[in-house]
Amino acid sequence: MNKRRVIVWGTGAVGAEALQSIIDTRDDLHIVGVRVYSEQKAGVDVGDLVDRPGQGVVATSDSAEILALEADLVIYTPRTASVTEVCQLLASGKNVCTTAFLFHPRRVDPTDRDRVIAACKAGGTSVHGSGLNPGNLSGVLPLALSGMSKRIDKITLQERADWSVYESTSITFDNMAFGEPLDMISPTGSEFLAFNSSLFVEQVWFLADALNADIDTVTAEVEAVAAVTDHLIFDHLLRAGTTAGQRWRWVGRRGDDELIEIEALWTVGGEDPPHWPRPRHGWTLTIEGEPSMQAHFISLASFTRELPIADHVHAASVATAMQILNAIDAVCAAPPGLATMADLPLVRSHYGFGNG
Repeated sequence: MNKRRVIVWGTGAVGAEALQSIIDTRDDLHIVGVRVYSEQKAGVDVGDLVDRPGQGVVATSDSAEILALEADLVIYTPRTASVTEVCQLLASGKNVCTTAFLFHPRRVDPTDRDRVIAACKAGGTSVHGSGLNPGNLSGVLPLALSGMSKRIDKITLQERADWSVYESTSITFDNMAFGEPLDMISPTGSEFLAFNSSLFVEQVWFLADALNADIDTVTAEVEAVAAVTDHLIFDHLLRAGTTAGQRWRWVGRRGDDELIEIEALWTVGGEDPPHWPRPRHGWTLTIEGEPSMQAHFISLASFTRELPIADHVHAASVATAMQILNAIDAVCAAPPGLATMADLPLVRSHYGFGNG
């Protein structure tokens, strides 16, 4: 069997899960390189990074070493995404699957979009962005359910999550700015908040373009609420009076009509403002139209076994990683260019029950 040569770029929660899953379940894939950001991880066998047997491949923190490798595809999951890095990978002949951005490249900055397209042409490669949300729940699932629609009036996706159980406090506090003054929380409050907001703006445009919504604008707004008391989140103290809740709304409008809305209700410390909506934890997708439909999604480590909360929290990282890992064959087979969630065939589990 000819194995596809794969590189994993970034070994945070999602990248590590992809790496582990390749070792555990994907006999059709061969890991040829891993890009890390910590000098403690550089030079370490990639199997040791995820508590698996040695793979005979050592991780590197040198991007040039990765670019010099021969590979069919790169799983690109850094904390901070770079158009330049992705273009270098694509131009070097490597397809890219990413959970970091490029969910709807046609609506990104035109200069960046043109660079990505040119890199795909130069390398004869494709790029695909997906994940959980943004990703499957705000892209694939609405499109799948739309197959039962005669007419769509509005699509709404609500996410409700308490970040207190998310162990990556650097993302919770440094990137998402929980614990910061309320006036810092805005779609332009920091480089990361601006980038993160842009991903959801892009996702609204994705649904609008795929479903002929003909919207005029997509707006981003956020309400931040302060903690009433101090909260110790792992080793990080969130003080009363600082940001403990963020309610984001990204809305696509045609005229005065709201056609597509993605809403995120995020808290730290379990404080739930009484004036906020009350969706269940997880994600609730509602399609108003003919017929009207609703689906609620939650990912857990198990619905039948008692497991620690850390396992249940980790389930979202598994789902995110699998959405692009299972898309590898389709992306490699796609024509050079932008391979979006609307372009690829149905992505399903490659391993499944494991009896293949």
